[in-house]
Amino acid sequence: MSVVRKYPSFPDHFETERLLIRAPQPNEGRVINEAVLESISDLRLWMHWAQTPQSIAESETHSRESALSFRNREDLPLRLFRKHDGFFVGASGLHNIDWDVPRFEIGYWVRSSLRGQGYITEAVLGITDFAFGLLKAERLEIRCDARNERSAAVARRAGYTLEACLHSDARDPQGGLRDTLIFALLRDDRKLNGN
Repeated sequence: MSVVRKYPSFPDHFETERLLIRAPQPNEGRVINEAVLESISDLRLWMHWAQTPQSIAESETHSRESALSFRNREDLPLRLFRKHDGFFVGASGLHNIDWDVPRFEIGYWVRSSLRGQGYITEAVLGITDFAFGLLKAERLEIRCDARNERSAAVARRAGYTLEACLHSDARDPQGGLRDTLIFALLRDDRKLNGN
């Protein structure tokens, strides 16, 4: 007997002060491809998927597959656009989902030309509110390579607590062993802080 899972109802977009954060859509492969190519040397250090530049067609296929994953609630990829001009800033999302808890992992990247302007911290704060508010999350995580100081700084600025460092638990994109930092934020922690 199969169990039919019921997911909470939630919109495919929301806004923060400067950002429109939304689910992937068809026909955005070109803008994402441009941002990835602009940022490839930074992304290559940390992201397995960024080792070989993709074509626009491959980026479009990925966008369409991501939109389907969002619709099916298997993964919740999110695109970040500046509200005032619609410029593509980067990507984030809620991944490695366990709907039974519910638990989610937030991932993110920003295009190189917008690095250091606070867009990712703003996005993570907005996604955190979205996850606790509409998705009824009990636990959110941010995981990153222990050497990725920028990513860890975002987690700290967003109020996440370093919970663990897993030593030699994964391979980095260059094939070496890496340590992984796990930052977490719990629903109960937010209640204690009045959020």
